[in-house]
Amino acid sequence: MRFYKYHALGNDYLVINPEDLSSQLTSEQIQIICHRNFGIGSDGILLGPLPSTQAQFGLRIFNPDGSEAEKSGNGLRIFSRYLWDTGLVSAAPFSIETLGGVVQSVIQDGGKIVQVEMGTVSFWSDDIPVVGDRREVIKEQINVGDVTFTFCAATIGNPHCVISLTEVDAAIAKKYGSILETHPFFPNRTNVQFMQVLNRHTIKIEIWERGAGYTLASGSSSSAAAAVAHTLGLCDSPITVQMPGGEILIQINDDFKISMTGSVTKVAQGELSAELSDFTPLHP
Repeated sequence: MRFYKYHALGNDYLVINPEDLSSQLTSEQIQIICHRNFGIGSDGILLGPLPSTQAQFGLRIFNPDGSEAEKSGNGLRIFSRYLWDTGLVSAAPFSIETLGGVVQSVIQDGGKIVQVEMGTVSFWSDDIPVVGDRREVIKEQINVGDVTFTFCAATIGNPHCVISLTEVDAAIAKKYGSILETHPFFPNRTNVQFMQVLNRHTIKIEIWERGAGYTLASGSSSSAAAAVAHTLGLCDSPITVQMPGGEILIQINDDFKISMTGSVTKVAQGELSAELSDFTPLHP
């Protein structure tokens, strides 16, 4: 099974072309392949290109726990770079269909920088989803263990819970991220961002990613957090999002359509051993 490995600001994915598969990947196989000790190690698998009736390319995105994600900003940049590296796209804009909607990508700097039109952010509870009556989920209260946070919820094709604090660090994301991910407020679970506003054009976030855990960077998380900072009147577009893995630039128009620009680095390519098919499923 051939793979291509890239990282986007430390958020790493394996790209696997479905033509290289003899059978459909199972959840257990995905967990093994992504495992840092038992497999090649990654924050997920990008399966594509796939046929699409809505875009030039189709893409499925799998988390390291075997679940499927609707959208990933870093994953989309990485997949775009893969399409460039394999000669499937040129410098002209091209479209990709995900479960979370169709996006448009543009390759810059020979593939090292990718700009993705991520779609439109919604704060409506039924879009995200968040339990309760239909409303825009802005500055609501959520109880998590020994604390109560004020949060905003958003979707850009996948769910996000954004908590604005005066200071953020990895410790708070690791302490509360898993509890928030599976909180009853979010029937489909959620990605979590702890956000610190640095100035009118810069925010800092720490991320707990649904199905992956603590993450160094995330494109969709950057998009959601920047949109929340903008709608709260704390920041003006464009917004630079600082993460442990690096920075992403987010541009927001008046309709809350998001354009994300960030780097991609190729790590390796090779063959996964057939022995990975003879795995023992992992148990918590």
